Amino acid sequence: MEEKFFYFDVVHAVNVHDWIIEHSGGRAGINDLNLLHSPLEHIQNDLYYPDLEDKLTHLVFSINKNHAFIDGNKRSSIALGAYFLELNGYEYCIQYFVQQMENIAVWIARNDIDSDLLHAIITSLIYEDDYSEVLKLRIANAVTE
Repeated sequence: MEEKFFYFDVVHAVNVHDWIIEHSGGRAGINDLNLLHSPLEHIQNDLYYPDLEDKLTHLVFSINKNHAFIDGNKRSSIALGAYFLELNGYEYCIQYFVQQMENIAVWIARNDIDSDLLHAIITSLIYEDDYSEVLKLRIANAVTE
């Protein structure tokens, strides 16, 4: 049976971002709303993003890298990724996801972690208790090169 996914809209994403800025600081505002519309629409394409981890990877990576917001893109990518997990019944891994993604989001922004490695990390965060030794080495190599 095909999995049904739940999504949120741009209004919700902007509200989450505004709340983050209000409560943790930074400059409010939007650079380009199309940079937010695009990933939110893309992840709804089940042919291109068939699995939750595919959708979540694209969502987090795009919000982090494309700078739809003036400030808080890394924080927003984590919060919106966590909300996507919640919407789709993955509450059990949200706390772990948020904790691990704090460093990962910085490494994505620095271009240390690409979307392929992020996909492996997100898959591990959802389905495993800890990163495999191979994934730990991939992460270590990516952030120390």
